[in-house]
Amino acid sequence: MSVSTTVLPLAGVVLGSTGTLIGQYLSTRVEARRARFEQASAERSERKTALMEFLSAAQEVELCLDRLSMGEQLDESETWQHLHALWHAKKVPELVCSPPVAQAAHDYTSALHAQLRGRPIGEGTPGEGTPPKRDLRFAFLEAARRELGTASEPLRRDPPVRELGE
Repeated sequence: MSVSTTVLPLAGVVLGSTGTLIGQYLSTRVEARRARFEQASAERSERKTALMEFLSAAQEVELCLDRLSMGEQLDESETWQHLHALWHAKKVPELVCSPPVAQAAHDYTSALHAQLRGRPIGEGTPGEGTPPKRDLRFAFLEAARRELGTASEPLRRDPPVRELGE
């Protein structure tokens, strides 16, 4: 019996086993990466849904505020219904989003609540100079954009400045 008849099959077994192990390792690594990506996508989708539901409830309250500013009277039950929906929708970002988004949602909700109930924004809160509702909305939207990974720089909120000669 020669050495080559013993060593060559043994080397083939070692190479085959090594190839199988490397293939299994790479396959597991790719699968883990795919699972992380799917998890991140699902979490982002959940955050986006929570943010959209909150914005929808906030928009309903903003619509009520617009109606009030035009002299229309709101039914008390309608006011309470919109406030309940707003506070309920605010709680979901608190559960699934980062603390800056949750705080921005809370601040915006508090401002909307105060205005819809006929109180000035910031009433009952310490400190002066509470930002207006518009600033709180923009702060929330910027926090939400960062949360979803779409913020590169803040959006311009004012009309563009026209250059001379236009």
